[in-house]
Amino acid sequence: MPDDWLDEARDSYDTDADAYAEVVTGLLDGNPALRAGLALFADSVADAGGGPVADVGCGPGYVTRHLCDLGIDAFGIDLSPGMVARARQDHPDLDFTVGTMTGLALADASLGGVLAFWSVIHVPDDAVPGVFDEFGRVLRPGAPVLVGFHVGDGTRRTTEGHSGRSIGVDTHRRTPRQVSTWLRDSGFEIDAELLLRPDDDVPGAIVFAHRPA
Repeated sequence: MPDDWLDEARDSYDTDADAYAEVVTGLLDGNPALRAGLALFADSVADAGGGPVADVGCGPGYVTRHLCDLGIDAFGIDLSPGMVARARQDHPDLDFTVGTMTGLALADASLGGVLAFWSVIHVPDDAVPGVFDEFGRVLRPGAPVLVGFHVGDGTRRTTEGHSGRSIGVDTHRRTPRQVSTWLRDSGFEIDAELLLRPDDDVPGAIVFAHRPA
């Protein structure tokens, strides 16, 4: 079935939700480059006129919280009901809902920004263009998108979660050039590519783009 990857990601994160949430606690505190990237994104949202921002693949909601603390009207969407439950537990004042980035339950041109913070890493190559098309559909003209991901090539299979329990999910590594190409093909203009931890075995990257006005 073409959407098996969605089922695998949902089941794996449901299984590992609480352990994953503990692992990422304080992650932004020790990563000034990530905080700077989120601050730049927040400034871009404000410069484009503000409005609601979707943290797509929000997990336990720690980035949604950070965006709200930066003055952004952010809400979270995640495929995993277990992750959404944990996000609601940890951040009861914020809005989180279960949904999929392949078909966002949002009106056309309704958002002032979209954040995909290491959440497209489980999307196979042939499905990424459709996801980026969805981002473009729900964004207002001029509104920004941030996509964060692992840098490299190929696919890695993870069979054990942070809890030690059995899971099964693929993680895809990409180059900034490839992600930017997909975004351009979906109608976005690229603003910047930021490479993180270039000396690590698995660097990270953030691509900043916007829907043309």
